[in-house]
Amino acid sequence: MKLRTFAAACAALTTLAAGQAFAADAVTAKLQAPVAEKTKFIAGGAMFVCEGDACVAAAPTSQTFATATCKTIASKVGAVSSFAGRKALDDAKLADCNAKAVAKTDGTQLAKQ
Repeated sequence: MKLRTFAAACAALTTLAAGQAFAADAVTAKLQAPVAEKTKFIAGGAMFVCEGDACVAAAPTSQTFATATCKTIASKVGAVSSFAGRKALDDAKLADCNAKAVAKTDGTQLAKQ
């Protein structure tokens, strides 16, 4: 009887863990300009891997899909053209996300002149 109860408990835990793993959709930031080389960093509690014109967090947390995370990405690798998980950031939040990246780029160009 104890073995059967233990087996049922293990099955229930496995089902719950698998359900949570499948519930987390990847979060993808499409960049306005591609990165020169593969880049990895943590933002919003998740590891983002950037290659070409996309940064992807394959295992996002509950805090990963946020404007603050988008801002971190923009400050590290440049302006973001879209930021999406189960849904996408609207235009106003995307503009807020890119404000720091745009200011950084404008400052760099001013310094070169």
